[in-house]
Amino acid sequence: MPDTRDLVDLMLGALNDHDVERALRYFSPDAVLVSPIGVAEGHGEIAWYFEHLIKGFPDLGITVWHKVICGDPVFTEWTMTGTHTGPFLLPKGEVLDGSGRRIAVRGCGACAIEGDLVITYRDYFDQLELYAQLGLSLTIAGDLE
Repeated sequence: MPDTRDLVDLMLGALNDHDVERALRYFSPDAVLVSPIGVAEGHGEIAWYFEHLIKGFPDLGITVWHKVICGDPVFTEWTMTGTHTGPFLLPKGEVLDGSGRRIAVRGCGACAIEGDLVITYRDYFDQLELYAQLGLSLTIAGDLE
């Protein structure tokens, strides 16, 4: 089995190939994925998360630009790019239909391994950066007084 760093690289490679089934092979059946979009627990929910991103951004790509190798967890800084041509779920349950807009979002993933499988994968990225690139803006709820 590959070491922790190689395992993360293989998982990200599967995602770049849009091969969700192959990506799941690197996750424990009870793994947890945490991101600004939400929490996914187990293979079914993690598959939904990845499929959702690929459906919304069919040309989705993750470019790794820095790897921190310090054992476990492993940290990976990356840029996620793609063209928004499919549905994308927003925080309050609304769906944003494809806009044709390109995104380039910087982020970092922290991955913990146990028994040669991913047990937790935590993605960190700026949702405001993503939403602004999709043409969305913030609204203020209520008065600020």
